[in-house]
Amino acid sequence: MKGPVMSAEVAEVKVPFKVALSSFLGNFLEWFDYATYTYFAITIGVVFFPESAVDSTLMAFAVFALSFIFRPLGAAFWGSMGDKKGRKWSLSTSILLMTAAAFLIGCLPSFETIGLLSPILLLALRSIQGFSAAGEYSGAAVFLAEYAPPKHRGKYCSLVPASTAMGLFAGSTAALLIKAFIPEADVVEWGWRIPFLLAGPLGIAFHFYIKLKLDDSPAYQQMESGDSAHKEVEHPTRLVFKKYSKRLLSSIAATMVNSVGFYLVLTYLPTYLTSYAGMDAASAQLATDVALLAYVIIVFGAGKVSDIVGRRKMLIGACIAFVALSIPGFMMLNTASLPIVIVAELILCVTLSINDSNIACYQAELFPTEVRYTGAALGSNIAYVIFGGTASMVATALIDFTGNGMAPAYYMMGICIVAGIILLFTARDHNNIPMDEID
Repeated sequence: MKGPVMSAEVAEVKVPFKVALSSFLGNFLEWFDYATYTYFAITIGVVFFPESAVDSTLMAFAVFALSFIFRPLGAAFWGSMGDKKGRKWSLSTSILLMTAAAFLIGCLPSFETIGLLSPILLLALRSIQGFSAAGEYSGAAVFLAEYAPPKHRGKYCSLVPASTAMGLFAGSTAALLIKAFIPEADVVEWGWRIPFLLAGPLGIAFHFYIKLKLDDSPAYQQMESGDSAHKEVEHPTRLVFKKYSKRLLSSIAATMVNSVGFYLVLTYLPTYLTSYAGMDAASAQLATDVALLAYVIIVFGAGKVSDIVGRRKMLIGACIAFVALSIPGFMMLNTASLPIVIVAELILCVTLSINDSNIACYQAELFPTEVRYTGAALGSNIAYVIFGGTASMVATALIDFTGNGMAPAYYMMGICIVAGIILLFTARDHNNIPMDEID
């Protein structure tokens, strides 16, 4: 049942707790699933690619990367549905599909049981996850941005990257506990499946909570009730590419830094530290957990700062910081000393948070209400399919090809140089402008 249509002024009073909670938990679930896969990449490689002529871990990351091919398609679908049927419909349905696929991954037989069909089914389910996840992050971002007061959008929208990190933290902690308390043979046999199986009931619960307990955002309801409600002159995806291509490019550039930095710093490093720096798995996971908790705290503060100084300065500043700190950070990581590794990850996390605290809000602010969900989803997912989903695989391949453990740092620097140049010419601020006035 829809509530009364609220004006922008009324919406400025506060963001309802249930809206903030739903956006947080929905995104949390998505990234818990993603974290589970990456933190068990070595085990998944053994289970599904035991006879591969290529490194089994690399094959596991290749499946992870290939699934991202479906994200632009998912972005166009969920974005269009979000702009036509409503924000909460797309958000709740994408969560349900995402978690159902995760649950089924936990049920998959191994390669030893059904042979080649096993990795094929893994790729199929990961592709469904890629398709459904394309609408979840952007849905949470748009939902919060359209409820949040203009002067505090950065603060509220920082809930989205914070929930991402908490999802990773939960996945990392689950992996740490499973690896610590279950014998290695049992982890390979059944232990890795536990986090995947948890996704099913959680996804169903959140789907129905959002569907039954929340109203659509004030900006969307205002558009629906206005004289121009749903003038379907053009498909939202076509309109974004035709009319808002420069803003889309800016969104892609900002997400390039987010996607590569996020996957390298917060999901790939346990594998990197174990496989290339010679650190034991438990210590590598512990260092990542410390970094994730620090990231959550920092990202809230950085989101508030962006409300004051503007999203543009923060995004460009993050690019400059990554160029300066990537090499020193990875040099510290390669010492394999736990205290030094934790400091290195904290340095990289602070740099990453400067970018990530702005992403959700910046993408939502770039586009007007009638194409906001579509524009935000496309910008995010085009970048993720090219740079995010491939980050772990590219880093692993670069190290294997060059024999240089610093290769991921050089890759990060290159991405940030390109993104920084694009943002310098395309980024603009929309601070303090009501969402229904952005055009």
